[in-house]
Amino acid sequence: MMICAYIDGDWCSLEELGSLSQLNELSLQSLENVSSALLAEKARVNAKKQLTVLALKCGGRVGHGLVQGEVSESKEEEQIIEAVFDVLCPQPCIEHIRIERYFGRRLPGWMASTAMVPLESLKILCLEHLPCCTQLPDGLCRLPYLEWIKVMNAPVIKCIGPEFVQQYNQLHRPSSQLAATFPKLQMLEFHGMEEWEEWVWETEVKAMPLLEELRITSCRLSRMPPGLMSHAMALKKLTIWSVQCLHSLENFVSVVELELGNIPELAMISNLPKLQKLTIECCPKLEMLQEMAALRRLELTIFNSENQLPVYLQTVKPSNLLLTCNLAVLTSMAEGESSSEWDKFSHINHVEAYAEDGEDEKKWHVFYTSESCNIETNIHQDRLVEEEE
Repeated sequence: MMICAYIDGDWCSLEELGSLSQLNELSLQSLENVSSALLAEKARVNAKKQLTVLALKCGGRVGHGLVQGEVSESKEEEQIIEAVFDVLCPQPCIEHIRIERYFGRRLPGWMASTAMVPLESLKILCLEHLPCCTQLPDGLCRLPYLEWIKVMNAPVIKCIGPEFVQQYNQLHRPSSQLAATFPKLQMLEFHGMEEWEEWVWETEVKAMPLLEELRITSCRLSRMPPGLMSHAMALKKLTIWSVQCLHSLENFVSVVELELGNIPELAMISNLPKLQKLTIECCPKLEMLQEMAALRRLELTIFNSENQLPVYLQTVKPSNLLLTCNLAVLTSMAEGESSSEWDKFSHINHVEAYAEDGEDEKKWHVFYTSESCNIETNIHQDRLVEEEE
């Protein structure tokens, strides 16, 4: 049984929910209208022993007049919403939790390492639109069945500290005595964390042995944590987008697919021996690709202002190159062996290159096959037609 309850002004369905003990799914919305923790307790979330899915959501004030990083309308309101969420603690049978538009500075206490009842069955955790939250909870790493964590739009978190992957009471114990934390985590996502600049995870801390996919977008990280490269040995897909301060990406020895975009300071990618597919878009300072012998497909998009192919193409040999560039670069490629770009792409088995014309993203093309050393293009033919007209 699934219930979606809205709290509106003086009317509240929370007390009516208290007697519904057989609920499997529960969504509580507009929780900013709950005036006290005592009122929230009437929902008796902590007594619902069959509840597997719980969504806790605040309403329109977040994102409508609330400046990121500021408290809500008053310190009192901030304390009220934190207290309300604290008492909406689910039973350990919960499997999926979603928290949205929460404007407290800390997440609920039942997510912390000090929680009396750990969420031992939790598999999915989604935290979205947290404009005032300053740090992630420190109790997630001890949850044995957590498979997917998604954090979206937490714009004032600056650091993910060591407590994220290791509990405080274990920080000084020898790593040889500790089991890996996040033992079942498969998917990890961080999006819209504009002030995030540091992720602390040292090499000696074992964690995330089953992590398969990591997505990071819109932050200020300058480096990836060494513990991630050392212990996430199941990591197959890595997506990094709009990370403003990242200079290099190295030693992801298990990654098969890598997507990179809008990383203005990225200069080097190295030691990805199992990488098969690489996507690069708008990384203008990238100069070096090294140690990626298994690379099969490279998808490359370069700025319209760039009038030549990147030199790093000469250091890799993918079977296929899909290129999006401007007409000047494409015209040069179409000249074949006489082109200054020839040595950058002639060693690649199959090249498919396009330039846009208005709304037509593939108006102009160059197709190249190294086996026959053949170039097929529509550039010259169209130009001749235009001149005749």
